[in-house]
Parts: sequence; C-alpha cells; structure tokens
Amino acid sequence: MNTPDEQESDAAARVESRHANDRVLDAQALRALAHPLRVKIYDILSQYGPQTASSLAERLGESTGSTSYHLRALAKQDLIRERPGQGTGRERWWERPVGGVTMSAAGTAKTPAARAVTQLVTSEFFRLRQQALLDFHDHAIGLEDDVWKDASLISTATARLTPAQSAELTHRIMAIIDETVDRYRHQEGEDVRPVTIRADVFPLPDIGGAS
Repeated sequence: MNTPDEQESDAAARVESRHANDRVLDAQALRALAHPLRVKIYDILSQYGPQTASSLAERLGESTGSTSYHLRALAKQDLIRERPGQGTGRERWWERPVGGVTMSAAGTAKTPAARAVTQLVTSEFFRLRQQALLDFHDHAIGLEDDVWKDASLISTATARLTPAQSAELTHRIMAIIDETVDRYRHQEGEDVRPVTIRADVFPLPDIGGAS
C-alpha cells in the first residue's frame, strides 16, 4: 500500500500529465468569448455535445442567423470546430474540441484591457454555473423521481489547511474527476445524461478573530 506522500505524488503526476496540453486561451480567444451569448454557446457545446445553429437558437431563444454568426466567431479562434462527417451545407454541426482550457493565466493578462476581458469571460462562466446550481436546487425540490436527487451532491465544508495540504486535496479531487470524465466521455444509454462536476477549493478571506 502506498504511503500518503506516495499517493499525493501519484495524484499530482496524473493531474500534471492529464493537463499538460491544456490550451491557455490568449487575448484574441478571450475577446472572441467576451459576449454573453458566445459564452452560453460554448458552455452548451462543452456540456451537451455537438449542436447546430438551429438547435442552439431553439435552446437560447435566438434567431438562427444570430447563433450562426456567433458560431463562426468562435470557430475563427479555434474555440469550436465543425463536426467532421456530419451535417450538410445548410445544417452544420459544431463541437468543442476535447481537452481542457485555462482562461486566466499571467501570460494572457498583462494589460488592464486583457485583465478586463478575462474578468468578463470568467465571471459569465461562473454566473452560468451558479445559475445551473440554483435551477437544479429549485427543480429538485419538486422531483417525483428521487433517483437523480439521491445521486447528486451539494455540499460545503471547511478545513484548516496549509497551501501544501490544499494543493494535495486539489490534486486528489482533480485526479478523480479526470478519471471519471475520461472513462465515461462517450457513454450513451437510456439513463445517461450530462452531469456537471464542480470542485471549489479556495482560502477564505481573513476576517480577524481566532486563528
């Protein structure tokens, strides 16, 4: 059996290997995303898989012309791509390439304008994530079928950690998430549906008092 230090080293190595080729979005890519509708489109493609301009328009209450325009803007920065071997010239299917992306990095936010764009995009993503959580909570209260409610988790806990211990926890969580995503990425079936996996680990602000 591995020691705790060996387990942490193994988890950290798996996470580093898994995310070694993650794309760090540059300023141009972030500017292409700096529109609430484009963030929604990118989010839907990330979570639900390939879509057409028509299916996105129906989901978002927009015109097909509007979603087509925004899809082309995202594709220009390689944030999404046309799905090969599917669709026609009139009904093109779009997908988000497999792989992680990083939206905030020191190298992409050197100027006030770059920092503002990064803030705008990440804030919109966080807003959508929070709204999805609230929607699930409101919907789950009235669910007649408790299968998904019982299979879900909304939990908050607080631990007193050092930076090294926080990093260890982060690596362990990310390793589990990565393994789950890779294992079930293409799973299909009657009971299969997209499940969002959230993990938040961050230090609380200092408000004084006991330490």
